[in-house]
Amino acid sequence: MIQNCLPEDLELILSLYRSAIDYQKERFISHWPEFDREMVIQEILENRQWKMIIDGEVVCIWATTFSDPLIWEAKDLDPSVYIHRITTHPNFRGNGFVKKIVAWATLYATQHSKRFVRMDTVGENHKLIKHYTGCGFQFLGLSHLTNTDGLPQHYHNAVVSLFELEV
Repeated sequence: MIQNCLPEDLELILSLYRSAIDYQKERFISHWPEFDREMVIQEILENRQWKMIIDGEVVCIWATTFSDPLIWEAKDLDPSVYIHRITTHPNFRGNGFVKKIVAWATLYATQHSKRFVRMDTVGENHKLIKHYTGCGFQFLGLSHLTNTDGLPQHYHNAVVSLFELEV
């Protein structure tokens, strides 16, 4: 089951982000920063923070938006759903949840008259590129961000891999 996160999910969300950051630090050069608590609260209040629940347990979380101009620049004019910060609970990694999120996001995009589902990841992580293309996304290549004011720290002076799925 997929549903919006609630304010009482905040500590779990932040804990899952911390766990993901620790995992990234073990395996990758680039990793997420500690995310701003107020940013996450705002996403929850705007119904943009999501959770997947299986047998009563939150197995993964992610955020969405309908606009992402700092990363997508001119392409942001296309009607799109943008997925950010997919994070899987450590006990549930490797269960193919991204494919389930993609199926959900495709339906969500259709319900909101959007043409694309889009994602990005910092750096040129070949393992993630292979994983996301295996989930149905087209890898659009690398982009050098020109204006990162207002983006989390890991985007500053970064190259991002861009992914798109036409609905």
